[in-house]
Amino acid sequence: MIARYSRAFPLLFVLLWSTGFIGARLGLPHTEPLTFLLLRYLAVIGFMTLVSLASQAPWPSRAQDWLHIGVAGLLVHGIYLGGVFIAISRGLPPGVASLVVGVQPLLTAVGAGWLLGETVIRRQWIGLLLGFLGVGLVVFGKVGAGFGLAALLPAVVALLGITAGTLYQKRYCAAFDWRTGAVAQFLPTALVTWLLAALTESLRVDWSGEFLFALGWLVLVLSIGAISLLNWLIRHHDAVNIASLFYLVPPSTALLAWWLFGDSFSGIALAGMAVAVWGVYLARK
Repeated sequence: MIARYSRAFPLLFVLLWSTGFIGARLGLPHTEPLTFLLLRYLAVIGFMTLVSLASQAPWPSRAQDWLHIGVAGLLVHGIYLGGVFIAISRGLPPGVASLVVGVQPLLTAVGAGWLLGETVIRRQWIGLLLGFLGVGLVVFGKVGAGFGLAALLPAVVALLGITAGTLYQKRYCAAFDWRTGAVAQFLPTALVTWLLAALTESLRVDWSGEFLFALGWLVLVLSIGAISLLNWLIRHHDAVNIASLFYLVPPSTALLAWWLFGDSFSGIALAGMAVAVWGVYLARK
């Protein structure tokens, strides 16, 4: 059954991952970024623990498996999401954040050859460069002034986190049960996030209907749905193919923002979307 629909998984992952920026936009006005993420992680741990117990899913059997899965989760979820949310809360425009994180496929291509022994052919390099150009065109009209290093630095840290996390998981723990693996990934992520939130934030939340909807969406659709798809892709595809999909996230997010909030985008952005899609086509073998 899974193999029958597996061709659609990459595009479904892009669509679900793109809604994360929409959820952040709805939820962040009601609480601080790390507090928001902590509640998200705790909800995922509780829900997936119940699912794992009810379905009798196999838990990691060795301590080193828990360690590798936990490190991958801390990099992919804790550092990446924490960096993006903090950067946006400090005034970095989401478009600029997308552009910074958009360097990830290029960094992943370098790391895939160095750490994983994957061969990146010329066509893929051309596709990666075209994808980055396309992302740049999409966010060009939304880049604004008024932010400093304090806002930009967390986005750079997020870029390094998602890149390192993808490569680490592909090398050390590409295969694990998606139910119990989610618990193993989010436990250390929640612990570190709680420590940082307790030191830097008030931990206050405005429990409005809009916040509850945003939290529920990010838990069910992003942290369970999209992350499960990402884990499946890491298991079955090489690192460059997976990373190239992230070039489609800013164009997809722009379309969702236009549909839901009426955000406008220019003809240059439309051209950038086309270039990004073409680049991803070339980058995927």
